[in-house]
Amino acid sequence: MNCHWVQEQLSRWLDGELPEPELSRVADHLEDCPLCRRELELMQRLDAALADLTVPVPPEMARKVLSRLARPSSFWYQSLALAACLVLGIFLGGVLTGTFYRMPAAPNGNGNDLASLEVFQDFPQGSLGTLVSYPDEDANV
Repeated sequence: MNCHWVQEQLSRWLDGELPEPELSRVADHLEDCPLCRRELELMQRLDAALADLTVPVPPEMARKVLSRLARPSSFWYQSLALAACLVLGIFLGGVLTGTFYRMPAAPNGNGNDLASLEVFQDFPQGSLGTLVSYPDEDANV
């Protein structure tokens, strides 16, 4: 077993990242090699010393970082465009609905009659015209 290769693997050993075949090879080598055991011991002591370190945060650090961040620009024109599309869609929907389902001329001329289902007669079977049904005015209900 090569000591150089084992010493390169010691960091992964400490982090628990060695896969099983390599883990057993390194463990076997560490049992027989005092030089590699000493290197592992030094790395463990260094790891423990670094874990105990605390780094003081400089004052005003958060304010300085936040001041350097780019401010998100407000996209007011996107909201305006969305609102305009919504109004246009409602308008076109109303216009097209009026085009497809015209009110028949009122027989008495006062214009207060509701649209009859005659406008649905041109639609194929199973469409909206057959789904909407009202009782006949002449039928006894």
